[in-house]
Amino acid sequence: MKLFYFISFVFCSCFLSQAQVFVHSNAHSHNDYKQAKPLLTALENGFNSVEADIFLINKKLIVSHTYPLFGRKNTLEELYLKPLQQIILRNNGKVYENSTQPLILLIDIKQNASKTYFQLQLLLEKYKQILTSYENGVIVKRAVTVVLSGNKPIGVLMNEKIRYCFIDQTIFTLKEEDDNAMLYPLASCKYNKIISWKGKRELNDSEKAKLKNYVSLAHRQGKMVRLWASPENEKVWNALIECEVDLINTNELEKLNKFLKERNP
Repeated sequence: MKLFYFISFVFCSCFLSQAQVFVHSNAHSHNDYKQAKPLLTALENGFNSVEADIFLINKKLIVSHTYPLFGRKNTLEELYLKPLQQIILRNNGKVYENSTQPLILLIDIKQNASKTYFQLQLLLEKYKQILTSYENGVIVKRAVTVVLSGNKPIGVLMNEKIRYCFIDQTIFTLKEEDDNAMLYPLASCKYNKIISWKGKRELNDSEKAKLKNYVSLAHRQGKMVRLWASPENEKVWNALIECEVDLINTNELEKLNKFLKERNP
C-alpha cells in the first residue's frame, strides 16, 4: 500500500506536467476504487466524475464495496482527497489544466448514514479549500463537488447552514414543484428501472420518451442525470447521450474514453 501511495504522488506530479487531457464532462467512473489505479486511471482518461463506496470502521472511512474484513488501509482520504488536493494545489486551483468544471466525487455511504456522515464532515472540513460548498443559501463552486449516495443523511444536510457536500436524488422522487437543486445537484437510478433495452435493435419510443421526460424534468431544476448499471456498449452510450443523460456510467474507462473522443473529435 505504501508503494501505491508513492506511485500516486509521482503520478500527481507527472499528471500536472503532461500534455492536456481530453476532459469528458459526461464520463463517470463507477466503483472507481476497483480500478488498478483508483482515481488516477480516471484522470488519465479525462473522467470528470468518480465514485467511491465507504464504510465507517474505527472512525476511519474505508473504501470498499462490501464490508472489508481485510484491506482497511484504503481510506477515502488517502485514495481520493489527498491526491486531489495535491493536484489542485499544483494546478492553479483546478483538477484539469484545461477545464474549470468541478470534478464530481460521488461517495456512496454503505451503512450507518448519520454516524458515517459525522465522521465524513470532519474529513471534508479538512479539505474545504478544494470543495464546493453550500454557505447560508449560496453555493460556492470549487475544484471538487462531493455528492452523497447510498444511505443518505438527507435530514441532517437539509438543516445545515454550511456544508461541503450534496445529495444524489433518487430520480423517481423528482417533482415539478420541488426543485431543491441546492441540496440535490444530481438525480440517479438504476438503468433497468427505466430502460430494459440492452443495445440490440433500436431503443423503443416509449422507453425513450420515459427517459427523456425524467431528464427534462431534472434539467428544468438544474440537476444532472445518471443511470447506473447501464450496459457497457457503444450503442447504449450513444442513445444515453442523445437523450441528454449527463453522466455516462462505466467500469470500462479506456473504452468509454475512446468512444467519446471518436464521437466528439
